[in-house]
This record gives sequence, C-alpha cells and structure tokens, in this order.
Amino acid sequence: MSEITTLPADQFGYGFIPPEYLAGNPHEYAFRDMQSNAASRKWRHLSSEEIETLARNGNTCTDWMQFLVEDPFDPGLIRNSLFAGLVRFGPLEAKYLQYHDFVVPVGVTNSRIIACDIGKDCAIHDCANLAHYIIGEKVIMSRIDEMATTNHAKFGEGVLKDGESEDVRIWIDPLNEAGGRSVLPFADMICADAYLWTIYRDDAKLMDRFKEITQNQADSRRGWYGVVGDGSVVKSCQVVKDVNFGPSSYVKGANKLKNLTIKSSPEEPTQIGEGCELVNGIIGYGCRVFYGVKAVRFVLGNNSSLKYGARLIHSILGDNSTISCCEVLNNLVFPAHEQHHNNSFLIATLVMGQSNMAAGATVGSNHNSRGNDGEIIAGRGFWPGLSSTLKHNCRFASYTLLTKGSYPAEMNIPLPFSMVYEDRKSDTLNIMPAYYWMYNMYALERNSWKYSTRDKRKTIVQRIEADHLAPDTAKELMDGILILERLTGRAWYRAQNDASSKPLPSDAELAAKGRELLEGQPEVVDALFISAEEMEQGKRPVRIVKAVRAWRAYRQMLLFYGIRTVASYLSKYAIHFDYFAAQVPAKVSLEWVNLGGQLAPEAKVDGLRDAVRSGIIDSWKDVHAQYDQWWAVYPCDKAENAWEILRRLTGKASISKAEWNGLLDQGLEIRKYVEEQVYITKKKDYANPFRGITYRNDAERDAVLGKVEDNSFIKTARKESVDFAAMVEKVRA
Repeated sequence: MSEITTLPADQFGYGFIPPEYLAGNPHEYAFRDMQSNAASRKWRHLSSEEIETLARNGNTCTDWMQFLVEDPFDPGLIRNSLFAGLVRFGPLEAKYLQYHDFVVPVGVTNSRIIACDIGKDCAIHDCANLAHYIIGEKVIMSRIDEMATTNHAKFGEGVLKDGESEDVRIWIDPLNEAGGRSVLPFADMICADAYLWTIYRDDAKLMDRFKEITQNQADSRRGWYGVVGDGSVVKSCQVVKDVNFGPSSYVKGANKLKNLTIKSSPEEPTQIGEGCELVNGIIGYGCRVFYGVKAVRFVLGNNSSLKYGARLIHSILGDNSTISCCEVLNNLVFPAHEQHHNNSFLIATLVMGQSNMAAGATVGSNHNSRGNDGEIIAGRGFWPGLSSTLKHNCRFASYTLLTKGSYPAEMNIPLPFSMVYEDRKSDTLNIMPAYYWMYNMYALERNSWKYSTRDKRKTIVQRIEADHLAPDTAKELMDGILILERLTGRAWYRAQNDASSKPLPSDAELAAKGRELLEGQPEVVDALFISAEEMEQGKRPVRIVKAVRAWRAYRQMLLFYGIRTVASYLSKYAIHFDYFAAQVPAKVSLEWVNLGGQLAPEAKVDGLRDAVRSGIIDSWKDVHAQYDQWWAVYPCDKAENAWEILRRLTGKASISKAEWNGLLDQGLEIRKYVEEQVYITKKKDYANPFRGITYRNDAERDAVLGKVEDNSFIKTARKESVDFAAMVEKVRA
C-alpha cells in the first residue's frame, strides 16, 4: 500500500508540529522564534511593488503575507523559486560570496523553500527542497536535492521526543557486538563518558542514571528546526535530513547526511567531502570526513579524520584520530588512534589510545564458533603489526607490539612495552618485555612527543596524557616486575630434578626466589626456559625472553618515571623538597583508570560513580566538570603516585634529602641512556646495508632521508637532556 498521502493546498508549508504536541505553545513557530531570536528581528511584510518584482522574476508563494523580510531587501535577487509556509529573510543586497575558488551571487534561484528563516546575505541556488531550517549569515547552499528537518529531529542524540516509543531510540554498541555494553550518544559525549557507561555494566543503578541524565538534558518537545551556522557552505549534496551544521561547516558532494550534529567553528571548521554517507552520529570540531566514508551510529572526536572509504559503525572514536580505508565496527577507541590501510579490520575492542593498526591487521574474529560476544581490550600504545590476526577474547598491557603473524588462540599479555612474536620453527609464542626501552627508544620517546605536538584542538573537552611513563603504565610496570619474578622462580623450581614430585611453593615464595636469581644470578636465569603458559589459551609453549634485561629495564623505567615526575612537579610549582616529602600521604594507591585518555585515581572514579548514582551529579555537564577538577590537580596526584613508586622501589617508607639527591643522580644517568638510545636506534636505519641498496650513494640517501645528526627529534632529545639536567640542579635538596 502506498504511503503517499494527499494534503490540501492551503496546508503546504504548515502543520510542522502535530497539534497534540504543541504543548501549550500559541503557534507552531514558538521554538523557531527562540532559535532565530525573533524578538530582536525587524521583519516586515512585502510591499506590493516587491511582490510584483518577485512574481515577475518567476517566483511563486502560497501566501505572500507569510513572506517577511528585513531591510535592506532587494527582491531582484530572488528568481524562479517557490516559497511555502512562513519564510523570513534577513537583509539581502547585491554582492557575491566566495569560498576558495567558488563564487556565487547573494540571493535565491531555482529553489523551493518551505518554512525557513534565512540570514543576512545568503546564497541559495538550485536547492530542490529546503524545509524547516534556520540559515545563518553568509551561508552558501548550492545544488542540494533534499534538505529538511522533521518535527522529531534528534540530530544524532540517543533521546526520544514526545510520543515516541523506546524502540526508535538510537543506541551505539561499542566493545561487544551482541549489545551488552550499549550507550546512548549525545552531543558532548567524549571517550571518558563512553568508558564509564561501557565498562561498569554490573552497576545497574549507574546504567539507569546515565540513561536518565542523557534523556533529561535534551528537550523532548517536538518542533526544533535544523540549523546551518554562519559562514557555512553546503553544496552538491543529495539527501540531508535532520542535520545541525555548526558555523563554518563545509560540506561538498555528500550522498547522504541523516540525523547528525556537525560541530564546527571559524577556528575549527569541520569538512565533509564527496561520496560520504553519515547516519546517526556526532561529529566533533575540526573533523575531516572525505571520499566515500560510510559511518553509522558513531561519535567522532574533535580534530579527527575519516577518509578513503573508511567504515565506522557502532563505534566511538577519540580526539586526534585518523581512520582511512578500513573497517571499524563496535569499538571504543581512545584519542590518537591511527589506522590507515585498506585491509585492516577492527571489531569489538576497547583500544585505549595512542595506537596504530598496521596493514592487514585483523583484530577480532566474529563469533569464535559460538556467538558474536567476544571482546578485546588493549592498553595505550597498542600496535598489531603487518597482517597480524587475533581472536576474541584477548587483553594486552600498554605498548604491546605484535609482530606479523596469525595468533590462533586467546591471549592475556600483562607485561607492558612488550614485543610478542611467534617462533614458527619451535612453535613457540615469545614475549619480550620492555622491548621498546631496550631496542627502540626512538619510537617510544618520539611517540610521546608526537601525540602532544599533533594535538591541534582548540576546543578541549577530553584531557589526554601522552607520556608513555605515567600512573597507568607505572602500575603495569610494578605488576610486571612481580610477574617476571614469579615466573622466574617457577621456572627455577621446575628445572630441579625433583620438581615433578613436589608441589610448587606459594606465589610469594616463587617471587622471592625469582628476585634473588634476577638480582644475583643472571646467568642462571638466562639458562632457564621461563614459561608463561597462562598468557595464551593454547597448547604451544609460551616463553619469556631476555627476562634479566627486561626486569632491570622495568626498574629503570620506574625509577626514571618517579624521579622525573617528582622533579618536574617541584620545579614547575616551586615546591621545596621538605614540604613535598612531608605532605605526601604515608601510603598512596597505585590504582588508576585510563578514562578515555585522561588518567584518574580509581578512588576518584569510584566517587564519581557514587555521586551519579545518588543524584548528587545530575548532568553530563557536571560529570565533565569533575574531569576538569581532576585534571587541575593531576600534577599533584601524579607526583604523589611517582613518590610512592620511588618508596616501593627503594624499600623506604621515607626518602631523605641525601637519598633524593642520589636518586636525582641516577635520573641524570637514565636520561643520558634515553638520549643515547634515541640516537642509536635511529642510526640503525643508516647502518643497515640493505637500507641503502636503493640509493646510488650515501649522499643520495642523505638527500632523501636527511643525516641522522640532523634529525629533528634527535635534536629534541638532546635538548630534553639539557633541560632535565638544569631541572635536577634546581630541585636538589
């Protein structure tokens, strides 16, 4: 049966809000008047001469009395167009608008406009159906097939309008395809919000409250118009429905835009290009979406890009991220994620940012032969290498590097900064903890620098920790030390002749034995096969390699984190050592949460959950205010965390002035090691003979790559050493 109905001619352009939803408003334009600030406008009716001019120019109107204008108004600038319902124009004068090389005259030609407010000096040409929009000033709209707002428009938010049933609500399903972690998108959602909503699913009251405050912060009344902000350009598009465009938006050649909020500003314009189809989403400030992108049920963070046919579905992507070509389904991805290649695939994951997906990486199988409810969680700095494949469920500590390979079984890798690789000859899974610190310092240090320098956001809602040494990784390193000690002790006991006939000692005893060996008998450890069979759900051996070096590296990394963090805090805030050492609590928890890229003590996160659950916090605005408060005291919290790390490493409840000065000397030595390793690991690219086979000589290589001594980041590393040394002298006790 056809859904096409017939309306009387005199209803065309009217009745936008069904009578039952007027909610006591005197007329259907009440919300529209608020959006247009009608009380301050000086609209007037047309004169008979103006009507005559408009008619002579091929224009028609269902009722010229419903056509209002502001002075100055030149009717000669409107041609061959149809108007219906209440249409209101701002000042209109003969001039041209130019956007790059696109120049169009101010005015309206060959268009059909239904119940719209049009701002000062707009250019609207060849718009076949433009209905129920508030158009800002100096807006260009050209060659649009259909652009309309419905009376129940939600602009990408997961809310309901009056009279709607629950089954039309838009949910996003991150991390789990089966929908067990569904969240409701809203205009100001950031990764921290999505994380709280996604992870704490056992807190039923919290889940209910999140849904409640999301719905309550929206206006459920029907009849709000779509908005095109000042200075925007929308051209050569097919279907645009229920979309809000922020100021200075640029949209060109989109196939379909439906139910969206597009955030944009003159300082951070958002751009959407050819062939894109975007449905049910929130797009952040300064985003770029180009060339055939398909995105459905999504949130795209500020200063992020989707390009070259990328598919983003049921996913939330953090700020400063780029996805090109690939397929990303059912994910929560924190800021600074990179995924550039056509044949990579990411599904049902929580990736905690500063991550990179190599070409051919397939992270997540679909069903594991049973159901589509598997999940993968990866800490900061996750990097699955070329053509690596994973299956659900897996968990990876921060800065895990997976080399090229097909990993057939579930993995749980709790050792941070590790390289995980397969030895196919022996059919062994090898794990090298602290790989980056030992063998690729250039990449490790440059990543922290890169994530900071590439952060071009002007609108900062989500705070981001970019340093690879921070409270989250510090806890993983502390845990990693204990794991290495326990596994080493276990390997030693297993190697004894009578081990098979005796039960193993307790974990504490194993760790104590491992510590003894790692400290005093490294040659014994090197001869052991240190098994970590619990880190893979498979039958093949799992081996920890270079355990002694890794254990020492972990301690060195923690020392440097503790020294540098405390020293930086004392220096930046001009705090005396004695005062700081006295005010740090006797015991500081090492439990922190990576909350969407911002790090926060777990106790504070738990307190926030309590406040939301009890109603003390009753809006997402208040939640975000909490994040800002935490960030304001983050340097102090981080410094206390670092001090606790130093206390545990040294085994001292308090650290004296002399001991602090000694630690500073160690810090100088470690900083020198970092600088040297940055240079050494980069120089490998020049020393490798195969790296030079494509060049006629070294001069050609240097002309293409530059000399290693001239590398900008190597220079940065040297300067950081100088600055660190100066800071150390400043904070000596």
